[in-house]
Amino acid sequence: MMPFRPSRRALLAAAPLLALPLGGGRAIGAESDFSSFLAGLRRDALAQGVRPGTVDLAFRYIQFLPRVIELDQHQPDHTLTFADFITKVVNPQRIEDARRNLAENLGLLQRVQQRFGVQPRFIVALWGVESDFGKTQGSYSVPAALATLAYEGRRGPMFRGELITSLKIIDQGHIRADNMLGSWAGAMGQCQFMPSTFLSYAVDFDGDGRRDIWNNRGDVLGSIANYLARLGWRGSESWGSEVAVPSNFDTRLAGLESRRPLGDWIRMGVRSVGAPLTGREAADASLLLPDGPGGRALLVFDNFRATMKWNKSVKFAASVGMIADGVERG
Repeated sequence: MMPFRPSRRALLAAAPLLALPLGGGRAIGAESDFSSFLAGLRRDALAQGVRPGTVDLAFRYIQFLPRVIELDQHQPDHTLTFADFITKVVNPQRIEDARRNLAENLGLLQRVQQRFGVQPRFIVALWGVESDFGKTQGSYSVPAALATLAYEGRRGPMFRGELITSLKIIDQGHIRADNMLGSWAGAMGQCQFMPSTFLSYAVDFDGDGRRDIWNNRGDVLGSIANYLARLGWRGSESWGSEVAVPSNFDTRLAGLESRRPLGDWIRMGVRSVGAPLTGREAADASLLLPDGPGGRALLVFDNFRATMKWNKSVKFAASVGMIADGVERG
């Protein structure tokens, strides 16, 4: 998955087609360069079965966006410590909003849980972290953002593939080209799926023939649950807990690669400061020190690992778990 996405919420200012290079990528020097690039993309999309009319329509919304390159090269969330990140993301307002959204959508969430086996509190927690419950989906044209990133060149092949996939989504009728909006990196809708993730995991939960993760609440929540389930989520288990470790703890035992039965960690003096740890003494767990020795500590289970397959960030996965715990306490 992409790096953590809340930094991608800036609104798009009007941008010219051409710009000087911002460093690290292809020089943008002439209009013919970008036009030639798009011509190649058009040929590739047609070769992969996208209809000509769809390509022509989508290309009306494609322009080079210098702001996208700037954001790609300066992602501020990576500078936050784990403690600062959790304070920022797992705040009382977000937990209260998650509780309210769970209550307002309880019937739907129960049907989603019955189908996919993911607990409602984790579904709404992910929904909140990804898009603030649909309020911050991003306002960039996804085809334009992906074309910009593909042309810039640093991760060109990946974004080129995502762009062609976005055209397939439009071609299948799930969203109109002018309504395909998302983050600067091409993450779309209320669950912030990249186009390839959309094709693999988005669901038409209400059966209307479209997978609408922008506006359809059932499709949004069903897609979140389906993706988690396919990543290995265990619906009868939790994610882990924040813990306290003894002063003489051997920090060489920390890390996702180090798995031990929960009972072993408890016997070493690890104690929960969040959700209770009792009742699963045989379950494998890993102890994490995201800010290093002396910082906050986590003891995590397989569901935490599943969340990290969604987004390869300890901060992200922990924030989802902590918000879900806050919902449960409420």
